[in-house]
Amino acid sequence: MDNQFNPLHIFFFPFMGHGHMIPSIDMAKLFASKGVKSTIVTTPLNKPTISKAIQHFKNHSNNIHIQTINFPSVEAGLPEGCENVDLIPSPLHAPAFFKATRLMQEPFEELLLQQQPHVIVADMFFPWATDSAAKFGIPRIVFHGTSLFSLCTSQCLKKHEPYKNVSSDTEQFLIPDLPGDIKLTVLQMPSFVTKDDPVSQGLARLFREIWESDKKSYGVIVNSFYELEGVYADFYSEVVGIKNWHIGPLSVHNRDDKEEEITSYRGKEATVDKHECLKWLDTKEINSVVYLCFGSTTFFLDSQLREIAIGLEASGKDFIWVVRRKKEEVEEWLPEGFEERMEGKGLIIRGWSPQTLILEHEAIGAFV
Repeated sequence: MDNQFNPLHIFFFPFMGHGHMIPSIDMAKLFASKGVKSTIVTTPLNKPTISKAIQHFKNHSNNIHIQTINFPSVEAGLPEGCENVDLIPSPLHAPAFFKATRLMQEPFEELLLQQQPHVIVADMFFPWATDSAAKFGIPRIVFHGTSLFSLCTSQCLKKHEPYKNVSSDTEQFLIPDLPGDIKLTVLQMPSFVTKDDPVSQGLARLFREIWESDKKSYGVIVNSFYELEGVYADFYSEVVGIKNWHIGPLSVHNRDDKEEEITSYRGKEATVDKHECLKWLDTKEINSVVYLCFGSTTFFLDSQLREIAIGLEASGKDFIWVVRRKKEEVEEWLPEGFEERMEGKGLIIRGWSPQTLILEHEAIGAFV
C-alpha cells in the first residue's frame, strides 16, 4: 500500500455514552498522530461533544474527521433527542436505547460503502458491527473500555456457571480456570446474570450477542496495559482464543499540559469548579483520598446510595464521591446530617466531575 496516496483509514465507532466516547476519542487522536486517517462515527447530537474534544488536536493534524449517522430515538420508543445514555430518563428506557443502536446498522453500512475504511474499531455495544464489517471484507476490532481481567472473568463465569452451585447469595465460590484464585458471591454478580426481570434479561441477551461478536471479530482492543494484567492478556489470547491489544491508559497519550481546559474537558463541563476541587485535594495527604465514580450508565437505588454513604462515614477516610443526582432533587438517600458531618472530609459531586484532573492528583489513593 502506498500510504502517500492511500493512507490507512480507520473507523472509530464509540457507544453513545461519555465513558465510552472519551477513550475512543483519545484512541482516534493517538492513531491520527501516527499518520493514520481516523474517522469518528457518531450521531448528530453527540457531534458537538466530539468536535470540542478534538478541536485543539485538529489545529496541527488533518488526519482526524467526524461522520454522523442518524439515531432513531423516536422509532425505538425514546424521547426525541435522546441520543446519549446520559439522557436516558430511567433504567427502564435502557432496552429502547439498545434497540435504537441496533437500528443504526443500515445507515452504518451505507457509510461503510461510501467511505470504505480499511479497519473498523467499534464499541462492544455494537455486536452487529462484526457482521456489517464482514459484508464488506473489513476487519472489525472490538473496543472494550474495561480490563482484560473483567473479560476473562466474564468468559469463565459464562462457561462454568459456578454461581449456580452455592446455597446462598453470600456463599463464596471460586471462578474455575481464572488465574489468581478469584472468589465471588452471587451478590457481587451483575444483575443480568442472576435476575429474570425484563431489563435484566434484555441485557443478558445483549451480552450473549457481544460474546459471540467478540469471537467472530478480528480481535479486541482494551484501554489497559500489559504490565498491569499480562497474565489475563495471555489467558484471553491462549485460553479464550481471542487476539487482544493493549493501548492504555489512553488518557495519558493526548494530554497537552499547556491546555488545562483540554485536559479537564472529558466529555462534559464539570458540575463542580475544578480549581476548588484541586484546592481541596491540595489540603490532603498523599494517597489519602478515596475517589468513587461508577460511570454515567450506572443507576443506584436510594437504599444502595445510603449504604455507600454509611460505609464512607464508617471508613473514616477522606473521599470524593460522584453521584448521578442533581442538587435540587430530594435526597432522602443521604443519612441525616451526613454532609454536615463530612464537611472537610468529603466532597459529593452531583453530575459530571473533572475526573482526569482528580485522578492525576497525588492525594488520590484509591479509585472505586
